[in-house]
Amino acid sequence: MEDLRKVNSLQLYSFWKNLSIGLLVVIALLAVSHVLPFYASPIVAIITAAFLYAMLYNQRVSGEGQCMVVIYALLYTIINYTIVTIALNVMTIWRLIKMPQELMFMNDPYIPSLLVNPIAFLTMVVIYFRRNNLAICSDCKLKAGGLYERGRSGSIFRYESIYQIKNLAYMFGLLSVLIWSYYYFIYMELGVNARDWFVFTWLTIIVFVLDEIYFIYRYYNLYLDLKENDEIISQEELQDMTSKTYLRYYVICGNYIYLNAHTVEPGMEYREVIDTPFLTKRSVNGIPLPEVKNIIHRLTEVGDGELRFYYGRKSADLRNHSVLRYFYFLPGDPSDYTDMPVDGEWFDFEDIKRIYNRTPGRFGPVAVADISRLATIILTEKIFNEEGRRKSKIKSYSPSFNLIDVKNSQLDFQDDKWVKISMFNSDTPFYEIKKFFKSKPKVR
Repeated sequence: MEDLRKVNSLQLYSFWKNLSIGLLVVIALLAVSHVLPFYASPIVAIITAAFLYAMLYNQRVSGEGQCMVVIYALLYTIINYTIVTIALNVMTIWRLIKMPQELMFMNDPYIPSLLVNPIAFLTMVVIYFRRNNLAICSDCKLKAGGLYERGRSGSIFRYESIYQIKNLAYMFGLLSVLIWSYYYFIYMELGVNARDWFVFTWLTIIVFVLDEIYFIYRYYNLYLDLKENDEIISQEELQDMTSKTYLRYYVICGNYIYLNAHTVEPGMEYREVIDTPFLTKRSVNGIPLPEVKNIIHRLTEVGDGELRFYYGRKSADLRNHSVLRYFYFLPGDPSDYTDMPVDGEWFDFEDIKRIYNRTPGRFGPVAVADISRLATIILTEKIFNEEGRRKSKIKSYSPSFNLIDVKNSQLDFQDDKWVKISMFNSDTPFYEIKKFFKSKPKVR
């Protein structure tokens, strides 16, 4: 599964491109608002917001594993700016408040950077502190897989998206201080001269351009580092790459699971992790069920086990690669299978849960993701009903599960229904209000 841990060069380029487009949209908002009549500023903001929303929508429909957090943050920045500037104008017209004319798009001169920068700064700060609970990130995890499943690319996108948000927060914060300091201490209300427009408009644009140059340098060096370490996959390699299907089997007997505690993690030859030893791949797109059964029969040399599909997912980075997981339940006791043909040992699932809760890094990345999904679905189904409400009124109720529950379960582990309920349920603050706004009318 070493290919799945490499980084798609096109996605790395798209990651930088999204940041560039987002910054260009903000530049266009400021520049066009300066060129057009001042009262057209809200219309320009609405158009730029619609453009960013179209980008998010197209990415969601296409199903590509691109990180769009920066576009998401800038979209909310422009929406917030539009709402605030319209609200300030309305309250001023109604004489509820009195604001400087430079903040009113109904007056000339109107200086949008006085509002854009502080609003962008506050939006980036909120996004940063809510980075683990963003709806766009939850949808991405459901479609493309979590951090562990996506390997190196998942780690890069997670770290760099947070870094970009922090960078934008610092940049907008600095610009807010500079521009408002100039406005208070130097700007003369007699009229806006060339120096004033340079500070209010072109200073922001120049800082954006410098920031863009910095990220070009940063991601080009990242690309070179990945290429040097053979962790990059070019588009030429993707086109020549045949479809591959990886199979992962979890062999279970009672409440024991057969794992190898000395599995070598690709790319980290000096690190041993706990993972299933029953792995194989085929250079085809999909494998018939009879062949799936024959493979596990050959690997275990046990032909009377019960094979059950766990779940599968296509790689978000390599679209022609997929990983399928299966459970293989053996009858009898683990003592009946002491001479397995592959290296490993029988682990009590209670020990597995203990290791997972204390030191999940001892497991292989995909094994961690698989255990997480299994626990999430089974425990969520035990605690909540399909509407997301607790089955028991005792909030301290904390159920457990074992591999016998897994064998007896009739749950569809491929379905994300219970994963979604685990992220949004009656334990969520203001659940009823949020559920009301999330609900959609049924089409009859």
